[in-house]
Amino acid sequence: MKKILITGALGQIGSELTVKMRGLYGKDNVIISDIEKKSGKEDLTESGPFEIINVLDAKQISDVVDKYKIDTIVNLAAILSAVGEKNPNLCWQINMTGLYNVLEIAREKGLRIFTPSSIAVFGPNTPKDLTPQDTIMRPTTMYGVTKVSGELLCDYYYKKFGVDTRGVRFPGIISYNTLPGGGTTDYAVHIYYDAVLKKSYTSFIDKGTYMDMMYIPDALDAVINLLEADGSKLIHRNAFNITAMSIEPEDIANSIRKFIPEFRLDYDVDPVRQKIAESWPNSLDDSEARKQWGWKPNYDLDSMTKDMLEKLNMKLNIELNIK
Repeated sequence: MKKILITGALGQIGSELTVKMRGLYGKDNVIISDIEKKSGKEDLTESGPFEIINVLDAKQISDVVDKYKIDTIVNLAAILSAVGEKNPNLCWQINMTGLYNVLEIAREKGLRIFTPSSIAVFGPNTPKDLTPQDTIMRPTTMYGVTKVSGELLCDYYYKKFGVDTRGVRFPGIISYNTLPGGGTTDYAVHIYYDAVLKKSYTSFIDKGTYMDMMYIPDALDAVINLLEADGSKLIHRNAFNITAMSIEPEDIANSIRKFIPEFRLDYDVDPVRQKIAESWPNSLDDSEARKQWGWKPNYDLDSMTKDMLEKLNMKLNIELNIK
């Protein structure tokens, strides 16, 4: 990789991937884009090349690719699960038409593509525990439908046209730096903010609802390590299961109490997001990613909790004694 374009770069994953990639490859070699500049993101938009790109406009993408001689696109522009249920048409347009435009440009110009998929590809008929790499996928959300379709479309472009397409099925991503943008797993970020700010949290996901999660440093490593991997060894190029932990709200609360003993967890369940969560697996089998490109997370629940609380203390400028 010499010149990388990140679409949707001002979102939760893109914001931190930009910093990581610019540190690794040089700020002038990582071009970031989003549909508009966002207040509070000046550290990203002014620290290296930034372009306005609407992924529904193929010419905008193509012009930026030509301008910077891009060889790799990390396509993060997407509408997430909960927001997608409120506006399924926009979810389809951004997630599918945007991906199609990126793939067509990759076909024409010989680019490498990373497009994330999600645990949302699975549905209520999928095996719940240690969900296999290859299994039934009948999602019940528009977001999930677009992610299954995206996996298949990327596979098609690889097999039909030889486009070097790669991707992982992200679990819920937990980060102290950027708030999430409308996903079902968002509670697992907000709980840490409220633990620091209020020492209590009211969860919109019910007790006992297990979902796979991952700390953002591991998610960033997954993107970079898969892009750097030997393509000849990749079998499941566009849909690798990856995970770090399978947890429910009480697990996070108990981990927080190891550092903030007085933390309290309550519930006010959102039926829409709860229904989505119940349609997803409890845990994933990520053995294929481990075998094919050496995937391995560095954080478990307690090490993530300690780091999250320490970083949020500094970010929010709160004098909280983390035990």
